[in-house]
Amino acid sequence: MKITFAFLLSISCIQLFACTTTNENNKIHYPDNTINIDTTSMKIIIGDAVFTAILNNNATVKAFKAKLPITLKMKELNGNEKYVELPENLPNNGVNPGTIQTGDIMLYGSNILVLFYKSFSTSYSYTRIGRIENSTGLSKALGAANVTITFEAD
Repeated sequence: MKITFAFLLSISCIQLFACTTTNENNKIHYPDNTINIDTTSMKIIIGDAVFTAILNNNATVKAFKAKLPITLKMKELNGNEKYVELPENLPNNGVNPGTIQTGDIMLYGSNILVLFYKSFSTSYSYTRIGRIENSTGLSKALGAANVTITFEAD
């Protein structure tokens, strides 16, 4: 009888907690990081074009923001990304995103900053830094060659 009672009590508790809501309405969960809806942003300046990036809330972003403003000469790679080797390592928590989206800003390894201007599937792991809010015109602004980009706190 005690075993039956304990079993029924356990099932009731599981059902009770499974139906409980939590107050996490202000968060979006990603496999690698958590983004608060009240995220911070940064400006990305490429020549005369200015883009706004929404930043994730993680240790990588905090360390990167501490270096802002920063102007970097980014190199072209594969017709879909610009990258630069940062002088210092940043905290990282790389995961495979599966698909890269136009406007994604990621960290490859611990010191390669990457700005993607075309969407594609990937098998590589990255730490998500953020994403350009409206990437219209990004590819044109970046061009096909190496480019100088300024990152500023917004």
